[in-house]
Amino acid sequence: MPEFSLDLNEDQRDLRDWVHGFANEVVRPAAAEWDAREETPWPVIQEAAKIGLYGFEFLANCWSDPTGLSLPIANEELFWGDAGIGLALLGTSLAVASIYGSGTPEQMLEWVPPCFGTADEPAVAAFCNTEPEAGSDVGAIRTRAVYDEANDEWVLNGQKAYATNGGIAAIHVVTAVVDPDLGSRGHAAFVVPPGTAGLSSPGKLKKLGLRASHTADVFLDDVRVPGRCLLGGREALLERLARVRSGQRSAGQAAMRTFELTRPTVGAQAIGVARAAYEYALEYARGRVQFGRPIVENQAVAFALADMKMEIDAARLLVWRAAWMGRNNRVFESGEGSMSKLKAGEVAVAVTEKAVQLLGGAGYLREHPVERWYRDAKIYTIFEGTSEIQRLVIARAISGIQIR
Repeated sequence: MPEFSLDLNEDQRDLRDWVHGFANEVVRPAAAEWDAREETPWPVIQEAAKIGLYGFEFLANCWSDPTGLSLPIANEELFWGDAGIGLALLGTSLAVASIYGSGTPEQMLEWVPPCFGTADEPAVAAFCNTEPEAGSDVGAIRTRAVYDEANDEWVLNGQKAYATNGGIAAIHVVTAVVDPDLGSRGHAAFVVPPGTAGLSSPGKLKKLGLRASHTADVFLDDVRVPGRCLLGGREALLERLARVRSGQRSAGQAAMRTFELTRPTVGAQAIGVARAAYEYALEYARGRVQFGRPIVENQAVAFALADMKMEIDAARLLVWRAAWMGRNNRVFESGEGSMSKLKAGEVAVAVTEKAVQLLGGAGYLREHPVERWYRDAKIYTIFEGTSEIQRLVIARAISGIQIR
């Protein structure tokens, strides 16, 4: 029987060092500029694509790790560099996760490569799920998909909100209602190919943080997509809907399957932001002299740094556990996936806030990156399920009660 170990293997260490090198040498020097410009950092994406860090092969290699740790390791290092640029690089993976989670092998072969484009002309993809009246309440989605049997097409109408890469994506993956009577169990996911008529976006939204990542609303006005764009296929959809109507348990709906695959990864991103702030604050405290000695020698400062380090390591262990469970098809009986994202997101907010505080007035200036990390961290208690929703998932799991 193999002995228990938390040591990373050689491949994982090499991956960590490779991504960290890119984050340190390419991402960090560009971070302040692209945050100020609030534009998609296409030169950085292209650089990542040329070295193989941006593309399906990279994600597939990470996913092939039987421990499940390679993807969170890579995300932590990249987002240690910068969260805005990190999401510009890895936002596409949410759409890819939806295609992977709901699509057929043929659909994966057809639609995943266009999500990334080529090394010379990289592209991005968008997962469009949230709506103006359907954020945490996924069951309130109103975007409708109607099948036109005569033309073997699906017609999509509705509005999506806060879509990463929305409007600039080559591939949009859109969740829509196919049977309103079934609530969230009557949803399906569709691929909207490049250049499809009827899909539009008014432009990038202005955000508190993650400013290098493009976020936008997306409008669908009689968007017609071929029948093959329904992820999983129509036959599988009809079988699933029939099971639900007969009272049988559904295998789950498209959006939630995507979130289940990605929550530990999002937690790893939050840890990267927190770690960056902690390391910066530690170095600052070692060098900042007040009352004749470095401030790190003051117990209050040292204890704050100790708590920051402890919370980051605790969050990482929860993320690694959830990633391992997800990769090895272990059931999240106590909401372990939600635990990982909840803890990591709240740690990121607390640690970055403390880093600003430890730097004092300097922490409030753009001269130091902690103010940017502070702004970036807040989203991790909001997107892919707010902290309140994560607590609801955990509470339902541990109690067996449909708490509302």
